[in-house]
Amino acid sequence: TLFRSPMQRPFRCTGEDIRWAGLSCSEEEPCPVFLELSSVAHWGERTVVSGNIHGESVTLYSVLLETENGGQTWSEAHPRIRGAAIDHIQYLDSGFAWTSGEEQFPLPQNPFLLLTEDGGKTWTERAVLRESAESPFGAVLQFFFGSKSTGSLILDRGQGSGQERYALFQSENGGQSWTIRQQSAKPLRLPQTVPADGWRVRVDAPSRSYHIEHLQGDRWSSIAAFAVSLDACKPPATEPSAEKQ
Repeated sequence: TLFRSPMQRPFRCTGEDIRWAGLSCSEEEPCPVFLELSSVAHWGERTVVSGNIHGESVTLYSVLLETENGGQTWSEAHPRIRGAAIDHIQYLDSGFAWTSGEEQFPLPQNPFLLLTEDGGKTWTERAVLRESAESPFGAVLQFFFGSKSTGSLILDRGQGSGQERYALFQSENGGQSWTIRQQSAKPLRLPQTVPADGWRVRVDAPSRSYHIEHLQGDRWSSIAAFAVSLDACKPPATEPSAEKQ
């Protein structure tokens, strides 16, 4: 397999990004920004990769990438969510798929799923916790859908949450809403796991990139590589009113 030079995802840090994240960036000392990729899933002609964009100490945006031509070109399947990271992905068939995430700043909170019912053409965000929940804090450790409607999810509320740390939720409507079924001070695990489908995200240290790889026979073949380093954050001289394309 020929080595593919790492692609760099476009990222332009705005003044609002710098203020929101509390970054101290200057023209002389810009704040480094990095891409982190977590999971990959493939169905039909579509490959989807989840992750986030982060600084040295704060998560800036979620990222959900997709390709339908074997990695030649990539687009973003869902708008970036400020302060959030997306991790696990499961597809059930060529129509239904889910990916989980949560806001990371200042602590993991407001966990959510992105779900698609049209094979990945469109994704809808659905909160795991109701607005009336006692605490918004929590990160999705694991989820699994056995059918288009029935799914289970494990939430880690973190230490010092004032509640039992781990919670099991179930959905009967494909992840549109969730009901708590069990709470425990000890870690909970779902008995089912998403089966390996011959795809992986691999960190390649020499090239400082993430490789999206597919198992062909007994060899892993890279369909794309993404650079870890993105354009750094520095205060904009002026917010341009129009930018030449």
